[in-house]
Amino acid sequence: MGIGAGIGIANFNLGDARGFWKWVDLCDNGGVDSIWQSDRIIDPVPNLEAMSVMAALAGGSKNLKFGMNVASLGLRNPVLTAKQCATIDVLSEGRLLPAFGVGSALSRDFTATGTPTKGRGKRTDEGLQIMSRLWSEDKVTFAGEYYQLDEATIAPKPVQSPLPLWVGGSAKQAIERTATWGTGWQAGIENAADVKPVISAIKTRAAELGRPIATDHFGAGFGFRFGSPDDPIVTKYNEMLTKRLGKEPSGFSAVGGVAEMMALVHEFHDAGVHKFILRPIASGADEMLEQTKLMVEKLIPEIDALNAA
Repeated sequence: MGIGAGIGIANFNLGDARGFWKWVDLCDNGGVDSIWQSDRIIDPVPNLEAMSVMAALAGGSKNLKFGMNVASLGLRNPVLTAKQCATIDVLSEGRLLPAFGVGSALSRDFTATGTPTKGRGKRTDEGLQIMSRLWSEDKVTFAGEYYQLDEATIAPKPVQSPLPLWVGGSAKQAIERTATWGTGWQAGIENAADVKPVISAIKTRAAELGRPIATDHFGAGFGFRFGSPDDPIVTKYNEMLTKRLGKEPSGFSAVGGVAEMMALVHEFHDAGVHKFILRPIASGADEMLEQTKLMVEKLIPEIDALNAA
């Protein structure tokens, strides 16, 4: 039941390709467990496309695992996505951590790609089943409302058997999806109090279905910054969270030093979280590299030490 610390990226905050690969090398050689790329398409803020990043990391890193946090399956064809994931897992020698959710009805990605938001939950349910079966079965026949397959096969199969299938979302339907098809669960922007009942409900439902999920396959994230709460970027970050969440952003980030960060790690761990996606609160490539270097040198050893406790 390992405890691990990965790092999350949403906005492309590394300047250019050179800055990105310098950062990846730091993570790859610094003991970072995994990199998780957020999934956004239509956005004036620079963002990298999630599946493309997965493919790039397959060839551009050696040790890191990597996943999407989380990719919208309501927006993607599950057969094509299953094939992409299998290919990336093969070429990375088994380091992909696929993670999927429904996708927000408010996202402009749906309208811009001509994808209806209606039915996206059912499309996701069918898609999770299809991908899971294509990764493990030789001939898949499926008759759904949205997707139909007749003895479909993809080859090569993923290196990981079974290929992990992390699911995002905290609604009742997301809990059911995770318990039915998922091998792990990833929280969104939520604090420890938010995730605790979700993790408990997933464990209960999965046990009822006879497919309990490993304790160390429950993840959550928070923002971090080595610095002062008075730093302008922290104020801006908290204002962004307040606007997005509609409430004070208490428990969503840790600012200061290792003590403040580990206090929040312990809060989430007590709620059932074992995998952490830490998001640097930083502006520009230099700050991203600096904050990540401090995470590697100071924070990761403390989180890793929890495994020996």
